[in-house]
Amino acid sequence: MKRTRLKYAGILLTVVIAATVALGWMVLSRGFSARLEPNAAEAYIARHVRRLAIPRSARDAKNPLEASPEVLSGAMEHFADHCASCHGNDGQGRTLIGRGLYPKPPDLRQSETQNLSDGELFWIIENGVRFTGMPAFGGHGSEDDSWKLVLLIRHLPQLRDQERLEMEKMNPKGPDDRDEEQDEQDFLKGEPMQQKTPAKHH
Repeated sequence: MKRTRLKYAGILLTVVIAATVALGWMVLSRGFSARLEPNAAEAYIARHVRRLAIPRSARDAKNPLEASPEVLSGAMEHFADHCASCHGNDGQGRTLIGRGLYPKPPDLRQSETQNLSDGELFWIIENGVRFTGMPAFGGHGSEDDSWKLVLLIRHLPQLRDQERLEMEKMNPKGPDDRDEEQDEQDFLKGEPMQQKTPAKHH
C-alpha cells in the first residue's frame, strides 16, 4: 500500500514538474491568449492531470440509464440549452464562445472524448474542469440529467441532421433572435416590417 502511494506521488510530482516547465515555456514563447490552440505538450499534460484528478471509483462507474428515444430526447433538450453555446449542437465546439475559450472545447465526437469511460464523462459533467471554460453542473439538478448527457455524447458521432435541427429550436435565444422571429411572424401575417437600429457588435 505504501509503495503504491509512493508510486502515485512520484507520478504526480513528475506531472507537476512537466506542467510547470511547459507553462513557463508557453508564457515565454507565446504569452497568454485564448485564441491559440494548446500545443501537444499542454494537451498531453492536461489529459494526464485530468485522469489523476478523477477517483478510480468514479472512473469505473457505469451509466445506470439505458439509451431510448425518450431519454435521448430529454438529453438533447438539456444539451441544447446548457452545452451547445460552447460545444455546438453537433458537439464539434465550433461556436463563437467555443472559439474564444482556451483551451478550446474538444470535439465530443472524436476518440479523445469517446474513449473516456462513462464514469469519467459523468465526473467531468458533474465537477467541471479547472482552468477551462467547462463548468461544474453537479448540485444543479438530478444526477440522471448528467447520465443522460453521457448517453447523448455517445450518440453524437451518429447524430442525424434532423436531430441537430430539432436541437437548434431548443437553443437559448438572445434579443436579436427573438426580434428576427417576431419579424418573420409579422411578415407572414402581412404586417409592416419595423425599421430597427442596427445592433453594434464588439
